[in-house]
Amino acid sequence: MTQTLNNSSTDKIIYTLSIQVSLNGLSFCVSDTEGQIIFLNQDNFGIQLTPEQVLDKIKYALDHHPELQITINTIEIIYQNNLYAIVPKTLFDPNLLKEYLQFNIKILATDFIAYDEMDQHELVSVYIPYTNINNFFFETFGSFTYKHSTTVLIDSLLTKEKNNDRTTVYAHMGKKSFDLIVIKKGKLILCNSYRYETSEDFIYYLMFTAEQLGLNPEEFKLLFLGHIDKDSDCYTLAYTYVRHVDIGSRSDTVRLSDRFSDIATHEHFVILSHF
Repeated sequence: MTQTLNNSSTDKIIYTLSIQVSLNGLSFCVSDTEGQIIFLNQDNFGIQLTPEQVLDKIKYALDHHPELQITINTIEIIYQNNLYAIVPKTLFDPNLLKEYLQFNIKILATDFIAYDEMDQHELVSVYIPYTNINNFFFETFGSFTYKHSTTVLIDSLLTKEKNNDRTTVYAHMGKKSFDLIVIKKGKLILCNSYRYETSEDFIYYLMFTAEQLGLNPEEFKLLFLGHIDKDSDCYTLAYTYVRHVDIGSRSDTVRLSDRFSDIATHEHFVILSHF
């Protein structure tokens, strides 16, 4: 679906704008023709907004960030929410999108349901994007690409784990929510998202998931990604319950300009892993 926007034969550099959208915050990323990241900005709201309020934040950023005033050739939106389900491709039917979601979330008659196919892994992510934001980009820029954040997470992590015989649990951390991805011998076992307020909330969901899946905390490896460091309460508490805990990393193929060279390899994992 990716389209070239506002491009002409005189343009020497092609710019791609990626926006990671959640109700709790936004991330903006601009890459150039060579795939080098030349701009990266994150706006954490502190509270959960409505999709209409988030769109206002997007419009403000596009109007007020000088780095976003350049000619953008391609736009990619990544939706991060818990309005999704992961379906094995062998069981997937595009006529049953509502059925895949209705057991986990409340679906309105007006909701538009989309899906991303992960052909390499024989999986499909079924989800609800924010229609008002899609409409804005279509009306303003004409064409763009969008996908769900779990598509990026699962694709990146399964590729990383494809030759491993171990069981790895990835915790992709946000300020108020986290994604838990369990991979065993290169196969996806679980992908789920949880809201949390305290480190005790986090460890409850982690250990409950481990118990339900029959995972031994002495054996599996827990890797943190996203908004976290080794001094964080969630990391410290996890270390008292799980034997093997560490910070994960994204692919080393991501090229950051000198301005952003100090960003750790586990930070901004989703928006930087889809390049």
